[in-house]
Amino acid sequence: MKPFGIKAMLRGYVRRKPLRLHMPGHKAEKGFCRVFPGAAEDITELSFSDSLQEPGGVLADAERRVSELLGTKRSFFLTDGSTCGIYCMVYAEKKRGRKIAINRNAHQSVYNACKVLGVEPVRIEQRRENGGLLPPSAEEVARVLDAEPSADVLLTYPDYYGRTFDLAAVRKICDARGRALLIDGAHGGHLRYTDAKRYAGVSADLWVDGVHKTLPCLTQTAVLNVNAVAFLSLAEEAVKLFRTSSPSYPLMASVEYGETFMAEKGVGLFPGLEERVRRLKGRLRESGYGILENNDALKLCVDFAPTGISPYAAEEFLQARGIYAEMNDGRIILFLLGVTTGKRQLRRLRRGLIALLRRSSLRRTYQAPPETKTGTGNIPYLEACAAEAEEVPLEQSAGRTLAENVGTFPPCCPLCVAGEKMTKEVVSVLKTARYVFGVNGGNVKAIKKGTRLWNEENS
Repeated sequence: MKPFGIKAMLRGYVRRKPLRLHMPGHKAEKGFCRVFPGAAEDITELSFSDSLQEPGGVLADAERRVSELLGTKRSFFLTDGSTCGIYCMVYAEKKRGRKIAINRNAHQSVYNACKVLGVEPVRIEQRRENGGLLPPSAEEVARVLDAEPSADVLLTYPDYYGRTFDLAAVRKICDARGRALLIDGAHGGHLRYTDAKRYAGVSADLWVDGVHKTLPCLTQTAVLNVNAVAFLSLAEEAVKLFRTSSPSYPLMASVEYGETFMAEKGVGLFPGLEERVRRLKGRLRESGYGILENNDALKLCVDFAPTGISPYAAEEFLQARGIYAEMNDGRIILFLLGVTTGKRQLRRLRRGLIALLRRSSLRRTYQAPPETKTGTGNIPYLEACAAEAEEVPLEQSAGRTLAENVGTFPPCCPLCVAGEKMTKEVVSVLKTARYVFGVNGGNVKAIKKGTRLWNEENS
C-alpha cells in the first residue's frame, strides 16, 4: 500500500530535511535514528500536521476515513490504548447519572475508571466452565438490569480467549428496558472485516476497538466509536479530557494504515487463514492436544491438560525455538495470530508443538491450576475503595475484605474485587503467577481492622 494521509504527510516532512526547532527533544539526530529507526517521523503539532485537540486537517480526514470504514457516526483516534476509551465511556455514563452493569471479569481498567470517576459497577455473575468464567448470557444481563433500574451495560466482547456471546440478544434486552449498551471491544477490532455481523458496532451505542491487538497497528492504538446520537457530545467531551495532548503521529498513522489495510486486503486474507487454522486445530487434536473452542481464528487456545505436559515447561521449550505466545494461564497457552500470519509461521508453530510432545522429560509434568474461585462479599465497590486500609501479607490475606482489586496480567481481570473477601484459591493463583496487580511487596490492601466497615463485615 502506498503511503497516504498521515503517513504521506510525515514522509513529506522528512524529505524536506528540516531544522527541527520543536518537540520532541531527540531532533531526529542521526545517532538517535540509528538506534530508533523511524524516529524522523516522530513530530509534534506543526502548522501543517493538524491537532488532535481540534482536528481540522489531515487528522480529521483520517478519523473520518476510519469512521466510514467502520460505519460509525464518529470515530476518535486514541494513542493511550483501550484504557483511554474505557475512561471515556465510564465518564459518559457518569454524566448521564447512571450505574454500569459489567461482566464479573471486566478488565481492570473498567474497575479503575469506575473508582476514579465515582461510578458504582454492578457485577454480572457469569457461569463457570473448567474453573473459568464464560461470557455473560443475555439472561444473566437481564437479571441484573431488572434488579438495577438505573444501570446501563458495559460488557467485554470478545473476551481474551476470543469467545463471544449473543450480542443481538443483549441489544434486545437493553432496548426493552431503555438501557444503553457499551462494549469494551479491545480484542474485537478485526471483526468488522472478518465477521461483520458479530462486530460490536452492529449493536453497541458506544464502544472501543483496541486495534493494536488484532490489526496491523502499533502498540497503544485504539479507536473510540459512537453509534448513538446521545453519546456524540459526551464522547467528544471525554476524549478532550482523557486523551494525551501530545499524541504520537506514527501511532495515529498506524491506525489509519491498519484500518485501511484490513478493508482493502485483510478481508481477502482472512478466509485462507481461517481454513489453515481449522486444519491446524485438527492436527493438534489428533496429536493429543485439547483446543478451547471459540469463533475467532486469530485466537488459537491450546489446552495442555490432555497432554500431561506443563504449559510452563512447554512455554520454555517453545521460546528456546523462538516461538512466543500471548498468554499462559496454567492450562491453556494462547497463540495470538494476525491476518498476515502465513503458512510458514503456522507450520513452524505446529512443528514446535509436535516436537514438544516427543520430549519424554516433559511427560507427567502437568499440574492442574487451582480453581480460581472469585471473592465473596457484598460491600459496595466504591465504599471499599474509599475505606481506611492496611497492608496484609498475601499469604495471610484469605478471609480479609480487600480495599483494592487483585489479579493476574494478562488477562488483567480482577480475581478478587475491592469489597470482596479474599479466597485461598486466589491467594494460590497470585503466588504462582508471573505477573500480578494489586500485590505490592508481597502485600495486598485490606480494609483495616477495627474500622466501621471491618466491624460491620465481621459482626
